Amino acid sequence: MEIRPASDRSLLVSFGDEISIEAHGQVRALVHALGESAAGILNLHPAFASVLIDFDPRRVSHQEMEALVRERMAAAPEAAGGETRTVEIPVSYGGGCGPDLESVAHHTGLTPARVVELHASASYLVYFLGFSPGFPYLGGLPVELATPRLAAPRKRVPAGSVAIGGSQTGIYPMESPGGWQIIGRTELRLFDPGADPPALLRMGDRVRFTPL
Repeated sequence: MEIRPASDRSLLVSFGDEISIEAHGQVRALVHALGESAAGILNLHPAFASVLIDFDPRRVSHQEMEALVRERMAAAPEAAGGETRTVEIPVSYGGGCGPDLESVAHHTGLTPARVVELHASASYLVYFLGFSPGFPYLGGLPVELATPRLAAPRKRVPAGSVAIGGSQTGIYPMESPGGWQIIGRTELRLFDPGADPPALLRMGDRVRFTPL
């Protein structure tokens, strides 16, 4: 675990520089350990192998926050991080819902049907939410489906779009610009400001895609 100042009011806690289940477990443990009434913390920003901690410098110093992180991590159980759920996402693949399915098939040398079969056969891990509210960064895409992002991002990607970007897959929770390859769409609402919690998915969830 490496801890260093990121600004005059934040610390960056890193668990290596690679995407791995082990690093993700450490990220979850730290978020869980600090997420319950830790004095002075304003926000936590988890990523693949790090957590950015924003804090109130009027209440706590960098040294005090670092000491709190080390104390909480030393006391955290190995399985810390909260409940793990499996969430099924129904998806309409191809056609108007997945305009890039044919391009992904061409790039991978597979048939569109085989792309769908492989994409829906995997169990995906929600590493964290980011980019836009409720957007899940999912690990576990079959290596055969890795496809580069679009050369020119779209100005408007419909809400619910299921897409591939490099070696990852994700779901756009709301209409936004985006450069990932769109292969399908779900009618599930991934982010609802009026719900509690507003995001359908959370870090540590497992996701399965079900073709319609």
